[in-house]
Amino acid sequence: MKNLLIEFQIIADKRGGLVSLEQFKNIPFDIKRVYYIFDTKPDEERGFHAHKNLQQVLICLNGSCKVRLDDGTNKREYYLSKPNQGLLIEKSIWREMYDFTEGCVLLVLASDYYDENDYIRNYEEFKRK
Repeated sequence: MKNLLIEFQIIADKRGGLVSLEQFKNIPFDIKRVYYIFDTKPDEERGFHAHKNLQQVLICLNGSCKVRLDDGTNKREYYLSKPNQGLLIEKSIWREMYDFTEGCVLLVLASDYYDENDYIRNYEEFKRK
């Protein structure tokens, strides 16, 4: 599995920092949906699915969490804790998010609108793809 971390340029001065996200510039797809996960409990886990076609970039805006990615052959774990770093999740990749810190805010940029038919929610079915 290739390195999927994207480092975003920080524009900073004495007032603070700013990161700009632009489709087809530092986000490698057309952004059609944006959502965020917050008020998670440290012992709760999320995800446990793959998408047939959807691509996503996960950015931890506050706090931290871990993300486990699985392509059916290889598994890799990522630690997200910087608001200038994104994790690209391509299609057909199983994802699990866990170890959320208190106050964690996880932003998700998606390449398409919500479509329940695009989800693979059964791990055994995912491995058969």
